Amino acid sequence: MELRVANQPVYAYTGGKSFDPGLPAAVFIHGGEQDHSAWTLQSRYLAHHGYAVLAVDLPGHGRSGGAPLASIEAMADWIVALLDAARVGAAVLIGHSMGSLVALDCAARHPGRVSRIALLATAFPMRVSPELLEATTAREPEALRMINAWSHSGTAHYPGNPGPGAWVVGASLRLMQRQKRGVLHADFAACDGYEAGLERAGQVKCPALFLLGRLDAMTPARSGRDLARAVRNSSVVVIGDSGHALMGEKPDEVLDALLEFLRA
Repeated sequence: MELRVANQPVYAYTGGKSFDPGLPAAVFIHGGEQDHSAWTLQSRYLAHHGYAVLAVDLPGHGRSGGAPLASIEAMADWIVALLDAARVGAAVLIGHSMGSLVALDCAARHPGRVSRIALLATAFPMRVSPELLEATTAREPEALRMINAWSHSGTAHYPGNPGPGAWVVGASLRLMQRQKRGVLHADFAACDGYEAGLERAGQVKCPALFLLGRLDAMTPARSGRDLARAVRNSSVVVIGDSGHALMGEKPDEVLDALLEFLRA
């Protein structure tokens, strides 16, 4: 599905179903250096089970036009503009990593537009080391390989994905490699520069799910639990034997946790 937001073309995957703004809406927000395809299983399932789905490419990512946005706050405001363009009043926001901060900020500052939030592989602060941040501009291919290695648990490097023949680690690296030059630095700088996480967490009024990976080296589960304690109506699910790339490593477990949360 193609929309226009801020006079730029926007692509959103609707899960193989025509988008119906009259249905309960779910917006999937990807992490840094990714796009809508990170959510293929989860978004497609919800689209075929009663939800109007928008698995969006953020500005400058995937098939969406424009430049990547420079701050988490700007991305959160952009999500509201996306809802306007799609004629959606309020939606469930489901965000991974950088996308989780966007969902958190949007729910806090635009409470009337967000019914629930699910935050996957989240933490605050979401700091990026100066060395890695420098590498995102000067040595991007090297930075991508480092990030991809840290994003997966050790078990992900061996065959075992539910989809026969799928290589989780290689697929994740290829997804990042196909993004435009400069997106990686913009995304990681936005995460590193976000200062309002705890304040926003205290302002969230809707139900919130924190879905964390026990072996996550990028946003450790203990940091996600700390952030969850600042949200009044929150629940925490920790998926064992998964790293940061939850949707690729444990796609069925992620979907099951989301469905239980949405049905509560």
